[in-house]
Amino acid sequence: MCGIVGYVGRDHRAMDVLIDGLRRLEYRGYDSAGVAIYDGHGISVRRALGKLAALENMLRDDPVPGQVGIGHTRWATHGKPSERNAHPHRAGDVVIVHNGIIENYRELRAAIEAAGRSVESETDSELVAHLVDMELAGGLGMLDAVRAACRRLVGSYALGALSATDPSRIVAAKNGGSPIILGLGEKEAFLASDIPAILPYTRQMLFLEDGEFAVLTRDGVEISEAAGGRVDRAPRPIQWDPVSAEKGGYDRFMQKEIFEQPRAVLDTIGTRVHEGDTDVALDGIEIDEASASSLDRLFLVACGTAYYSCMVGKYLYEQIAGLPAEVDLASEFRYRSPILDQRCAVVPVSQSGETADTLAALRLGRESGARVISICNVREATIARESDDVLYTHAGPEIGVASTKAFTTQVVAHYLLALKLGVARGRLSEARLGEHVRDLMRLPRLVEQVLQLDGAIHAIAQKYFHATNFLFLGRGIMYPIALEGALKLKEISYIHAEGYAAGEMKHGPVALIDENMPVLVIANRSPVYEKVVSNLEQVRSRDGQVIALASEGDEEIGEKANDVIRIPDCGEYLTSILATVPLQLLAYHIAVLKGTDVDQPRNLAKSVTVE
Repeated sequence: MCGIVGYVGRDHRAMDVLIDGLRRLEYRGYDSAGVAIYDGHGISVRRALGKLAALENMLRDDPVPGQVGIGHTRWATHGKPSERNAHPHRAGDVVIVHNGIIENYRELRAAIEAAGRSVESETDSELVAHLVDMELAGGLGMLDAVRAACRRLVGSYALGALSATDPSRIVAAKNGGSPIILGLGEKEAFLASDIPAILPYTRQMLFLEDGEFAVLTRDGVEISEAAGGRVDRAPRPIQWDPVSAEKGGYDRFMQKEIFEQPRAVLDTIGTRVHEGDTDVALDGIEIDEASASSLDRLFLVACGTAYYSCMVGKYLYEQIAGLPAEVDLASEFRYRSPILDQRCAVVPVSQSGETADTLAALRLGRESGARVISICNVREATIARESDDVLYTHAGPEIGVASTKAFTTQVVAHYLLALKLGVARGRLSEARLGEHVRDLMRLPRLVEQVLQLDGAIHAIAQKYFHATNFLFLGRGIMYPIALEGALKLKEISYIHAEGYAAGEMKHGPVALIDENMPVLVIANRSPVYEKVVSNLEQVRSRDGQVIALASEGDEEIGEKANDVIRIPDCGEYLTSILATVPLQLLAYHIAVLKGTDVDQPRNLAKSVTVE
């Protein structure tokens, strides 16, 4: 979500390039912005809370000369939005901009403060500036100082660093999911987190790989490995138009957002959990033993895709935290006169934070004295402002109307909240919490692995895109995933699709099954695996076309299905997220093959602000 821009050159003012580049990254979402520019005497840092216009006004009133600088737009994942927490961060002679999550920030902060340094912000990012400055003070050059600092980092990072002691160069480094793009011009070089930022200035670009470092000067870019060896890589000419650039090279926004999910999941996990912790840190949401034990019930309210995330959440709250949970469509919640009081918590879930029905449900909860803990993707949205507590999903802006990364990050948020409640209610031992956290830490990498099935899923889509009806079956926690899969398909392909609890198939839907009916059965290894396979065989016995979503290593199911998609396991609960991704891809490819408007399907709106 966060944006990075850097410039070293002679033909442009750094201030102009940085602001222009950051403006081209505004679609990514942010809550603060800043620049750091070497003005010939030292490094001037200007930062502002809110939209880029606030920073522009600041620079208009007090411009900064210079032709070397770095800029950043931040979406808060660690420390609330504020000028103090905005990037760039300074420590001594060093300023840095950083995207990603430093997982060992607690240990690093303790070590830095023990060395007598003062950490000014609440962020994990500032610590990187201190580490680099400490290495410079020890006698290393700028590149070696950044390399040494990065050896101490655990987590993901894409960063740019500038030092007043060596202001002719910017040093960049990358590890993990956050991208770093390097642009080459005539006696100038550019740094960015996404191509649109620098596309007006150059089309010759290099892409930094994990574990690599780059030095940008007016003379060009030098890339090296962690061990110091030089990397020779030819620049790639980029021929995108501006709209294609905003899509990051993908054909459609929905496709881009599906492939952004490893990063979105990673950002939502953030620094909220660490292996070895005995609790979950939820951005200041306090749930102690007393407040947790006073809760009798949760009411999960949402619309559309968010509603299905709440259905997954019900399993998590009841099985992990031992807390009864009811799931309501927000549009129905008020009209059934739910019994609410101070012993309840209402959990509204909304991507936009402006969904009218969900907001009305929230207000009913507050009027009844219930605690309101919302799950939302947009800071300072109405639902967030009116809640007692907010757990933000850090999915970033979702342009495609059909939700993808918002759904998976909502499920992660439910999981985190369930862990928090489970600890507070004494339901989770340290060992059991550790198992859940390890599953969570594996999740982004496993989502990346599932996305590699894209080609195989496209081939399956080619077999079934002429179908006029589709059935999705799942049991247990996979039942709401079947519902979500059916919703995705009907939203963007206009194929009639139904999600059903697999055990209920014989109570009606079985009458629809014939040789023309594709049936996707979620049949991963689980406590109900044998029962799901039995349901699958009932479909086959009626000549239904079976697409099985199965676990890696399950070879036997291939004899029972026409097509099989195999996914890895990530524990009893989080495998539901891994199962969601192939269903998104299947819907996407079928819709493309049918020629529908994938990003803006007919009759649908991204944010429904009317009842």
